[in-house]
Amino acid sequence: MIRKAFLIVLLLASVAPVRGQRFGDYVSDESILYAQTKQVNQFFRRFNGEESLTGVRYYRGDKYFRDPDFRRRYLNGIFDQQNQAISDRQKRQFISDALSSTNPLFLDFHSAGWFAEVATVFNHNGKDVRVTLFLKLEQENLGYKWVINDVFYKPFTDLFSLEDDGKLIFLHPMSHELDFMNLIKVFQDKEKIAKYAEKGYKPSYLTLLLYELKRGNMKFVTVENVKFHFFQISGWYFELSDQRRNGPNAGWLITALAPINEKEKELLLKYIYNE
Repeated sequence: MIRKAFLIVLLLASVAPVRGQRFGDYVSDESILYAQTKQVNQFFRRFNGEESLTGVRYYRGDKYFRDPDFRRRYLNGIFDQQNQAISDRQKRQFISDALSSTNPLFLDFHSAGWFAEVATVFNHNGKDVRVTLFLKLEQENLGYKWVINDVFYKPFTDLFSLEDDGKLIFLHPMSHELDFMNLIKVFQDKEKIAKYAEKGYKPSYLTLLLYELKRGNMKFVTVENVKFHFFQISGWYFELSDQRRNGPNAGWLITALAPINEKEKELLLKYIYNE
């Protein structure tokens, strides 16, 4: 159900094929190297209109700092133009919302509303396996740091599967009169043991990962891929991925875009976190 809802949301963004666009008239005059968005921080600055195509930083008080016309040219170039799932109509509406004359929208590196999804490889009991880590920025003292806030690893989730098989499983309300000796039945049934936990119980897969690492059963191998999920622009979701290829339309670009309300946001977050 969650995956279906997510697909419906993203299909809203696929009305028409995208056509190649340029950064206004800039690319013909600037090198391809400068045109590429090579760093995530650079994506933030370009989205906000705080950097030129030659990499010159603009600060408050500079002529082009967050200038709407300058941003409009730039915003057309931060989409993956080879992605047929992002329509021109959706892009125009997104840019229009971001450039609203009454309430222009900007990205804030240090604010909530965006997080990283990191595809990694670990060695688990002698076998290389794929584990997805979710990281967010967290403030500490006067600075910030990235922290792991969730994990998806299928063998972990399978351990705590609570699929309803129609059988009513519970500890009898008079169990206290037996000094809870019927707990022996609970701990013998390893497949169903999670059903005896309190309502709303949610296992911490991050704790399981840390436990396996501390026990020496798992070892980190490498990072395979990184992407970022953004919910900072009101009414919208977009995904940021690194497109490594030749040409100006490369680097960190928007590779998925969808209008989204609060209910859809909740469903989408569940989908991303594999809940």
